Amino acid sequence: MDQAPGSPQTPAAGNGTPGCYRHPDRATGISCVRCERPICPECMVSAAVGFQCPDCVRGGSGSARTPHASAPRTIAGGTIARDPSLVTKILIGINLAIWLTALAAGRPLVDALDLVGQAFDPATGELVGVAQGEWYRLLTAMFLQEQVLHIAFNMLSLWWLGPALESALGRVRFIALYLLSGLGGSALSYLLAAQNQPSLGASGAVFGLLGATAVLMRRMNADMRPVVILLVLNLIITFGWSNIAWQAHVGGLVVGAAVAYGMVHAPRERRALVQRATCLAVLLAIVAVVWVRTLQLTG
Repeated sequence: MDQAPGSPQTPAAGNGTPGCYRHPDRATGISCVRCERPICPECMVSAAVGFQCPDCVRGGSGSARTPHASAPRTIAGGTIARDPSLVTKILIGINLAIWLTALAAGRPLVDALDLVGQAFDPATGELVGVAQGEWYRLLTAMFLQEQVLHIAFNMLSLWWLGPALESALGRVRFIALYLLSGLGGSALSYLLAAQNQPSLGASGAVFGLLGATAVLMRRMNADMRPVVILLVLNLIITFGWSNIAWQAHVGGLVVGAAVAYGMVHAPRERRALVQRATCLAVLLAIVAVVWVRTLQLTG
């Protein structure tokens, strides 16, 4: 979110994510529990714990189920989708549509939807902002961009990180991760930024996906060096560029990592309960931050 003016041996699948060992062009966040080779939804076979690749199943442990015995699940317990990047595409489409709408409508729409804590609006002679009850700005600012480079960088990052996470978590969990990360970024920006400083952008949510990617790769015992390098570079840019709302980036990163940890480390027998509790706890923390800041600004 920017401040408004004013197995490692498998080839990568084109976006830095491992590709299936049988279909290298298909990005996947899931690996075989026996040989640890990356496998796509078409190749994975549900086992007692996790998934196995067809080669290990033919190897004869007897612990894997046939693909038709039960619906395969992602590492987080989500349903395997035929198109593992559908939600990512929809999110990109929403961001692009709002960007084009903002270009056509001009500054009034941006001013009505961006994130601002509390500011004086000379057009109406009244105070506006989240502190004045416009809580929707915490959400709308996540989908609002202005400059071409701003929307281009955020959408390329979303396309690079989204499909692998969507494939590994499942659609519903991925949506929860994205929205909570974006709201976490908005909440920390609201808490720490100047009350009259507007900000906007999807980068809080994108940083959440970056944090979730690190957690997922660690869970899968994958090579962490690429994601660590990417994270360090992004943090250098975040704190080294004066026109970037670093609070949103840090908030999104922390929330994304926390939500992803709860999703991929939840015990199998209580997976749904732990995942829902994690998301609820994060949401309540966000609400608490917004409530405290609102009390500060309204006295």
